[in-house]
Amino acid sequence: MLIWLNCRFSAASPLNALKTSLLKAVAASEQSSRPLQTHVETDGSVDPRGALSEGAAILIERLALFADPEATRLLGQEPPEEPAPGGGMHDIMIEELELGVRSYNCLKRVGVETIGDLISKTEGELSAIPNFGKKSIEEVKENLAAHGLSLREDD
Repeated sequence: MLIWLNCRFSAASPLNALKTSLLKAVAASEQSSRPLQTHVETDGSVDPRGALSEGAAILIERLALFADPEATRLLGQEPPEEPAPGGGMHDIMIEELELGVRSYNCLKRVGVETIGDLISKTEGELSAIPNFGKKSIEEVKENLAAHGLSLREDD
């Protein structure tokens, strides 16, 4: 059996030919997993395996539309950015948390300016701040939790 792929190689393409065929199964039980043989011919400027790999990645991306139409993006569209930890509160100043004076001053002293800076810290990192004890850590954790946030987990 031969599978024809609709391929048009432009004059600038390093691919000259691409042939794919399914080999015959040895036993009847192997019909669903027949070997695929692919012949790639290039002009020598690219590695045939690399060209096949890149082509397969493009084909998978295009066929993903049929697998899950809701999760695919339009062709040429950039993938959506992952939301930053802390969502929209990432750039908000820590003053908005209304922390106690001691906690606030200790955080400012070590350069924690925004909620994003704060949630990137672990409990261990906060406990290393001079004069920032368990009470201050609990205050910060409770305040962050009230906003649906938390400190970074210890590695």
